[in-house]
Amino acid sequence: MSRPGVYLSGVERTFGADEIIVSKTDTKGRIIYANEVFLRMAGFSEAEILNKPHSIIRHPDMPRCVFKLLWDTIEAGKEIFAYVKNLSKNGDHYWVLAHVTPTFDKSGNIVSYHSNRRSPRRDAVEKAEALYKELLAIENSHSDRKVGMEAAFQAVVAKLQGAGVPYDEFVFSL
Repeated sequence: MSRPGVYLSGVERTFGADEIIVSKTDTKGRIIYANEVFLRMAGFSEAEILNKPHSIIRHPDMPRCVFKLLWDTIEAGKEIFAYVKNLSKNGDHYWVLAHVTPTFDKSGNIVSYHSNRRSPRRDAVEKAEALYKELLAIENSHSDRKVGMEAAFQAVVAKLQGAGVPYDEFVFSL
């Protein structure tokens, strides 16, 4: 799936099993910190990426319903794990196993979000990719983008209910 104005090279980048991609965002999803591994994998300089929406690295193969689930979870003050296909500035892509957590102030208010991303297992990426293709097809089968995303989101919820597991457990079963 391509998005107008987005070049996709089809080249997959990888990073070391001992490396961790780290970023922090404000509550609106604007990047306020990115470590060197993030900058290298995404292909941006720090000056280019700070205060930009984290969606700047969103690959068009990612179903929007996965990000809805992610945002619903972290805005509720919970952590989430998810496999994510990211887009580098030059059109390459890279898969991560993301762990996203909210950061709270002393009063318990969410003040930012923190994400650590590790290199994922290849077999899990293949399973996630198959699921995401299915969800993206559901999203794209609707002319209204919001209706499509909600239909795909409900498909994920139905899968989780059918498996009898929460999303995190589902992710780790891949």
